[in-house]
Amino acid sequence: MNAALTETLVDIARRAQAAPHGRRTEIYTAAAQELGMSVQTLLRKLKTVAVRPPRRRRSDAGQCALPRDEALTISAYLMEATRRNGKRLAKLAAAVEVLRSNGLIVAGRVDERTGEFFPLSESAIGRALYGYGLHPDQLGRPAPKIALASRHPNHVWQIDPSLCVLYYLRAGQRSRGLQVMEADRFYKNKPLNAARIANDRVWRYVFTDHASGAFYVEYVLGAESGANLAATFINAIQARGSGDPFHGVPLLVMVDPGSANTGAVFKNLCAALSVEVWVNQPGQPWAKGQVEKTNDLIEREFEQGLKFIDVPDLATLNSHAWRWMRKHNGTAIHSRTRRSRYAVWQTITPEQLRIAPGVDVCRELAVSAPESRVVTPQLTVSYRGTDFDVSTVPGVMVGEKLMLTRNPWRDADSAQVVLTGADGRPLFHIVEALRYGEFGFRADAAMIGERYKRHADTPAQKARKEIEQLVMQADSPDAAAAKRKRKALPFDGRIDPYKPVTDTPLPDYLPRRGTELDVPRPYIETPLLTHVQAAKRIKALLGDAWSADSYPWLERHYPEGVPDEDAVLERIATELRATDKPALRVVGE
Repeated sequence: MNAALTETLVDIARRAQAAPHGRRTEIYTAAAQELGMSVQTLLRKLKTVAVRPPRRRRSDAGQCALPRDEALTISAYLMEATRRNGKRLAKLAAAVEVLRSNGLIVAGRVDERTGEFFPLSESAIGRALYGYGLHPDQLGRPAPKIALASRHPNHVWQIDPSLCVLYYLRAGQRSRGLQVMEADRFYKNKPLNAARIANDRVWRYVFTDHASGAFYVEYVLGAESGANLAATFINAIQARGSGDPFHGVPLLVMVDPGSANTGAVFKNLCAALSVEVWVNQPGQPWAKGQVEKTNDLIEREFEQGLKFIDVPDLATLNSHAWRWMRKHNGTAIHSRTRRSRYAVWQTITPEQLRIAPGVDVCRELAVSAPESRVVTPQLTVSYRGTDFDVSTVPGVMVGEKLMLTRNPWRDADSAQVVLTGADGRPLFHIVEALRYGEFGFRADAAMIGERYKRHADTPAQKARKEIEQLVMQADSPDAAAAKRKRKALPFDGRIDPYKPVTDTPLPDYLPRRGTELDVPRPYIETPLLTHVQAAKRIKALLGDAWSADSYPWLERHYPEGVPDEDAVLERIATELRATDKPALRVVGE
């Protein structure tokens, strides 16, 4: 609009505002005819030059007719009908209709005067969900992130394997090696084509230093596995010459919760190298945002050029990748540090740079899990054919088990005891191998008659002494021993072990009536003696009174045998004496 039209419109708006009620339409109609435009166009242009007073706020503004529990139910239904990719399958109106029909929500009001039901509109329900903070658009927003920091180079590494979605490597006479996966051959409707090259897919393993941003990349074939992870990690920690200073063993590594990352091979390697493995929670890739961004950087700046060159094998692919890696680490300026990645990594101190053992040693560590050993009474353990002194291990006790693994920085002179720190993280304690003298005695053994030495009290010994002092009610171990020698009562006799018995009130029970048991008198059967046995015993009672007629008499009166009872035998002897008296004879003159 030009200045003249603007001035005219301002005059029209001023006249319409001053006009009495009901006369503004005449002013707008006349002005529209004068300017040669419709009344609607005039009103639209007046809005751009006229200043209107603000509309009054409604008296019920900010109030919501939908209760929060109903809003929560509607939100729950909508969220449950949402796919993981964020696609919402149920509309708000359909959700409200289903929940109303099931009696779970009302979403409306009833006129108390007429009893008529007035349902809330879809827009009113949507505004209520927004007001309560329960709308799916609000709930689907990402959670706030926490900024992470690391202390120095090689403090924290982030590791992430990624499948190269564009390339596969197939060696052969008819193949030129690295090949591009054409979209018309490899897509979801042709899964067999992807299955045929499953073992030829190229995987990219990226290791980044969190403090400096320096990274190491290596390509492997096959799949994401513990063996590939361990092999690439071993290569990443090795020194690779002055052109690539990034190396050394980190203190902590961050990995995704995959089976390869948390498997025994990689965990054994990290345990032996005193590297703590930090596993991120599932579904939180932003926790390793640095390495995820580095993967994207490699894909966009390095892999995009691979289709223009011949890559016959994996060694050639890695050679190109390492040249690009050294150039990017050494020249590209990092947005956070404002310096190159290698320049920042070079600030590492000798104490912070832990030199990795050789590749062969690391490979052996990857397959050797910590082993359990029992502590001997001399506070030693045997591991890999060597005896180690574990007396310096905190909390060591005789008969307890310790987990031991190799010390990768020394061959057989020392080992590592795997402990658990106060924070629940692994803690490694170095123990030294024992030395033996000419006659097989330990080099640190006490010489008899020259010196006396003993191990420091173990936790079990300290606890036993403390318990002994408590039982004997003594202030020192010597006092406790003296009281024990005097056979003093434990706890000075203050404990009555039978007090629960005496303190327990027992009720008096009423006698119960019973029925007498009719038990027949038992019949005792006496064994019988043979006639010979009985004759021997009776003859001993009669002496010279036993005659030749006594035995026939016994057979005649006791044909079955004689009871083995002293009373019976004595009665028979008496009867035989009576029958054995000589008969009187008359002798003639």
